[in-house]
Amino acid sequence: MFSGLSAFPLTPVNATGIDEKSFLSLLARLTTAKVDSLGVLGSTGSYAYFTREQRQHVASLAVQHADGIPVMVSIGSTSTDEVLRLAEDAQHAGVSALLLPAVSYQKLTEEEVFGFYAEVARNVSLPICVYDNPGTTHTEFSNDLYARIAALPNIASIKIPGVPADMDSAAQRVSALRAQLPAEISLGVSGDASAGNGLMAGCDVWYSVCGGLFPNTALALTRAAQAGDFAAVVEQSQRLEPLWTLFRQHGGSIRVIAAAAALLGLAEENNLPRPLRALSSEHQREVLQVMRSLGLT
Repeated sequence: MFSGLSAFPLTPVNATGIDEKSFLSLLARLTTAKVDSLGVLGSTGSYAYFTREQRQHVASLAVQHADGIPVMVSIGSTSTDEVLRLAEDAQHAGVSALLLPAVSYQKLTEEEVFGFYAEVARNVSLPICVYDNPGTTHTEFSNDLYARIAALPNIASIKIPGVPADMDSAAQRVSALRAQLPAEISLGVSGDASAGNGLMAGCDVWYSVCGGLFPNTALALTRAAQAGDFAAVVEQSQRLEPLWTLFRQHGGSIRVIAAAAALLGLAEENNLPRPLRALSSEHQREVLQVMRSLGLT
């Protein structure tokens, strides 16, 4: 569940709500490629914009069409009570793991963050992946806080933000964190541009936006890292730099991936939940040009 490539697909929408046909088309790409796990309703999956009922429906769809691949579903919400309700829904849907960000409108103290994870961990029966994404949750974790949370029951993995671009610094970052975590805790890297460094530095899993739409490309990099072929990891990550550049230019990956899905005919042009908007025609042409140059069409 918590090693290799965890692919995070979009949850496309249309004028009537969840675009079930497009969502299943995206899942089919991932199951055909045989990714190691599915990260459904993550940030790329727009969990924060959907109702409880919509999220339960998407979770059930994912499990039904996962072709035996483990499914992890985000249960993030600003209210602990709602998180517990979402956890119950996800467990009833048959997911394999829960992705848990500490989302908050008010900035949380360390004790509030720890208390939140402790309460959820006590009330679920599935493994939990701690989701550290300060850009969306407004919550920051120290290594000591990671260690306290990792000692709780049902905590299985920690999804950290991108590691430094300098390889020595990346290795030091991962090593320092590893030293404070129980040996059984999986460590995963997000931030696609730094995934190569994270995997080479010793992370177990790549929680991947790119993998949610281009699974074969992401699998090639992941399998190279697992085989210890670090020269191939560097080469492949550098080759994908035009894609990483687009992510940076557009305030993150979601709008670029949404445009790419539309350009591939896998979703409608306006497939993001409002108030998010599709990229302009000019920027969509730039995305298409990069996809063609990288052989992603």
